[in-house]
Amino acid sequence: MASHIVGYPRMGPKRELKFALESFWDKKSSAEDLQKVASDLRASIWKQMADAGIKYIPCNTFSYYDQVLDATAMLGAVPPRYGWSGGEIGFDTYFSMARGNASLPAMEMTKWFDTNYHFIVPELGPDVNFCYASHKAVHEYKEAKALGVDTVPVLVGPVSYLLLSKPAKGVDKSFSLLSLLPKVLAVYKEVVDDLKAAGASWIQFDEPTLVTDLDSHQLQAFTAAYSDLASNLSGLNVLVETYFADIPAEAFKTLTCLGGVTAFGFDLIRGTKTLDLIKGGFPSGKYLFAGVVDGRNIWANDLACSLNTLNALEGIVGKDKLVVSTSCSLLHTAVDLVNETKLDNEIKSWLAFAAQKIVEVNALANAMCGKKDEAFFSSNASALASRKSSPRVTNEGVQKAAAALKGSDHRRATNVSTRLDAQQKKLNLPVLPTTTIGSFPQTVELRRVRREYKANKISEEEYVKSITEEIRKVVVLQEELDIDVMVHGEPERNDMVEYFGEQLSGFAFTVNGWVQSYGSRCVKPPIIYGDVSRPKPMTVFWSSTAQGMTKRPMKGMLTGPVTILNWSFVRNDQPRSETCYQIALAIKDEVEDLEKAAITVIQIDEAALREGLPLRKSEQAHYLDWAVHSFRITNVGVQDTTQIHTHMCYSNFNDIIHSIIDMDADVITIENSRSDEKLLSVFREGVKYGAGIGPGVYDIHSPRIPSTEEMAERINKMLAVLETNILWVNPDCGLKTRKYTEVKPALENMVAATKVIRNHLGK
Repeated sequence: MASHIVGYPRMGPKRELKFALESFWDKKSSAEDLQKVASDLRASIWKQMADAGIKYIPCNTFSYYDQVLDATAMLGAVPPRYGWSGGEIGFDTYFSMARGNASLPAMEMTKWFDTNYHFIVPELGPDVNFCYASHKAVHEYKEAKALGVDTVPVLVGPVSYLLLSKPAKGVDKSFSLLSLLPKVLAVYKEVVDDLKAAGASWIQFDEPTLVTDLDSHQLQAFTAAYSDLASNLSGLNVLVETYFADIPAEAFKTLTCLGGVTAFGFDLIRGTKTLDLIKGGFPSGKYLFAGVVDGRNIWANDLACSLNTLNALEGIVGKDKLVVSTSCSLLHTAVDLVNETKLDNEIKSWLAFAAQKIVEVNALANAMCGKKDEAFFSSNASALASRKSSPRVTNEGVQKAAAALKGSDHRRATNVSTRLDAQQKKLNLPVLPTTTIGSFPQTVELRRVRREYKANKISEEEYVKSITEEIRKVVVLQEELDIDVMVHGEPERNDMVEYFGEQLSGFAFTVNGWVQSYGSRCVKPPIIYGDVSRPKPMTVFWSSTAQGMTKRPMKGMLTGPVTILNWSFVRNDQPRSETCYQIALAIKDEVEDLEKAAITVIQIDEAALREGLPLRKSEQAHYLDWAVHSFRITNVGVQDTTQIHTHMCYSNFNDIIHSIIDMDADVITIENSRSDEKLLSVFREGVKYGAGIGPGVYDIHSPRIPSTEEMAERINKMLAVLETNILWVNPDCGLKTRKYTEVKPALENMVAATKVIRNHLGK
């Protein structure tokens, strides 16, 4: 039986691509240097899979930023503002679309389905002249072939590409993006012909939108697309891959009836109901790529259970048509457990990173062929039993506290309008108060201090002195800038989730468990293996230290329970809601300790609340109920005069605005500028929002520094739909990824713009 990997992490085991990208962006290395690092990583990945015995090895899953942007480049769908005049798209145009440049903003960035990975949203309209402008797919196929590795080129499917796009600025919002399908398919035909000529025998189209709620017109687009491509695909084996959820019955029917398609891939980890559809009728003679190894979590596979599933599927499709696969790309997992030399041995035995998942896939394929590795399966069973019985997983006190939450909706005693009045009397803020989201630039020196402290190369006293001095610099800068509600800059934190997880029980941490979030940005998700509690205060010392340096309000900065959950590798032995409630109780303890320490503004970030929303509408209400409830638990006990902020970013919030209101925060800061102020449309449509709100006035993920006039214009647009007394002024997100040479002038312009508008309002 054959084996297949949907996709693989790109950054490298020690983030080699990240450092190469940043060196190139900083003009410290050449394009050739960057390409050499990328080529070496690809070669290593292909060899690793080939050596492990994987038959269907993916190529063109490598990207310098993201696979949707790669598809945009392939199609030549460059927005006119970037000045591309034709020819093969190079790094200048590619990275300008992704990151912006000195004079132009970047394209919108949003979450890839319900993951923490991001993609650049295509901007399309009737006047786009699609053309074959990036030959990356065929170049990488040839590159692998020259190394003696036969691969399966992977393309973002044409229909999913259009469904993930948006109408360009100036194009009517009602414009049908699917009307562009014939033009897009003309380019896909050229790409397919190129790949056939290069010797490809298989091609994989990723069509993950098939797992979402699609109407009949959208489903018909899949039928039309693959029918149109059929003659070009003739002679190729064609795999259409889906992932991240159950595929609806109508979509399953549409997919399995597509002409010219020889194989179908399904996520059987998050799509367990799909098994019933397969058992109810799978087309004869077609391949089934069974995603039984989890591509989104780091727990070792239950090999015996997967083997039972595969045996059942073999009875339906036949041994020669069944392929063992991952549930989705391994992009969403850490790279290799071998690099974790400091991880607890017992917990390590429970885990499998991308490299280990490749071995699991092949072991299952071999077992199905009668070549079962008994020692490997026995070791796996022992690890699963160890995890199930380990006393470190269960904390009876935590479970009782979480169970006691049932029966209350945990709302603050007074309404938000009354609370805002009480807070204003205490804080005495000006109209349009300014603030930032939390983090300030993470300098090389700051990273060195944290690294040396973790390695015991400097004392705790030296560490505290260095971090305190960094906080002082940030406080002085904000006072010079005249920012109203301040932050301490989070110099003690490398990552907002990792920082809290390190101080909570039930979490484990890696050294090199990096996962790509977007571009060169990597995160190191903590591993939640057991019941969660807070042994001692986590942020009170630093918040109190910072507040002691200024008379202005200093925000206490916390990460909310839903974001900690969604940005971690979460235990899979209990419902996610139960784990979230446990985290909420831990954060509640911290909120109340901050209040006792005289911190009057406390921000509880829920940047990932929208990200965890299930892809199917039928499942969304249940998630929003426990997610919003978890947030309210964290601050239910504070006084009316304590102002609770939250922050959200880089998702589409319009469809959950009523749940956001139900969170009952006093102030919400929310990404707005990079998404073309899409958020404001919900208020134009009549949604009433009575709490404080700060839609971001500039994009922090671009090095571009917007002018005072540009930000003043954004503020005026906000005032057209929001009341003056609830509007705050702030960037889209935290500033840690930027440099001080970018941050200082941008914030100067932001404050200046605010003062211009205040003066205008005063007159």
